[in-house]
Amino acid sequence: MHYMLQEIQEQPVVVERILQEESRRLHRLVRRIQRRDPRLVVIAARGTSDNAATYGKYLIETLLGLPVSLAAPSVVTLYGSRLQFQGSIVLGISQSGESVDVVEFLRAARRGGAFTIAITNQDRSPLARNAHEVLLCHAGEERSIAATKTYLGQLTVLALLTATWGGREDFLRALQQLPKWLQEVLQDGAKVAEQANRYRYMGECIVSARGYNYATAKEAALKLKETCYVLAEALSSADLLHGPIAIVERDFPVFLFAPSGRAYTHLLELTGSLVAKGAEVIVFSDREEILKKATIPIPVRASVPEEVSPHVLILPAQLFAYHLALAKGLDPDHPRGLGKITRTR
Repeated sequence: MHYMLQEIQEQPVVVERILQEESRRLHRLVRRIQRRDPRLVVIAARGTSDNAATYGKYLIETLLGLPVSLAAPSVVTLYGSRLQFQGSIVLGISQSGESVDVVEFLRAARRGGAFTIAITNQDRSPLARNAHEVLLCHAGEERSIAATKTYLGQLTVLALLTATWGGREDFLRALQQLPKWLQEVLQDGAKVAEQANRYRYMGECIVSARGYNYATAKEAALKLKETCYVLAEALSSADLLHGPIAIVERDFPVFLFAPSGRAYTHLLELTGSLVAKGAEVIVFSDREEILKKATIPIPVRASVPEEVSPHVLILPAQLFAYHLALAKGLDPDHPRGLGKITRTR
């Protein structure tokens, strides 16, 4: 079995570890944050971690009412800007904790007056050493270059932090159910494999969603690029309608993530429009109505609160990328030209 598949299957256990190990630490951390009464959150990340940051942005802005900026680390590392961070929380997210520009941005933010938090899988990493506080993903060693379990770990840490900070007991209770929901999704892995084989000659596609699952679209597109060498463009479904939909023609593949929630009605209408254009519309959803409209329906049995849906929907997307790589005769564990740690400045 490839490491990528093993690590996809480990994810319910990873989430359980985070819930057990980080909950107590988070109550203490949230008290420190609340004493500071921050007015802004900034998140610095790259690659897969930056996709997790997109989820964090939606979550914090929606549930806490605080504006969130996704940092451009090059402002510090290339241009040497000295930014003022008084009254802000700065999160640095990196699986390895060794992403040089994320570490440098966090260090600069701390010098500029920010309260800094590292979200990482490595407690002795440079990122962890340069932060006021550290939250761990508890994923164990990730041997596949294409990240899976560390991404879900980052989502879970961000969700647990936001729910604790906002006093959202309903959200915290939902997170306790997450390992069970993930197991339900994994049970349908064989069905995803069957659908992936259909697209073994696919060279390009659009991957889309809206709201919380824009992060899912971005991460799913990255996995298709990394493991399958497919030119996959991730777009908010709202942005898709602002021009890029012009490239969609008959048989063009469009992947949509459309769970129950605020964005569902919009995505249902979009699915109808895409089908009318003759597109190949692959829909991941818990809703029978939209699955019936899809060219290829991929049912997601776990029907969960919208805030938690990115955790659940990324699993079939990871499985799809894994099985598509195999169908294309590729090694999903070792994408060409990539290493586990990318050190950009």
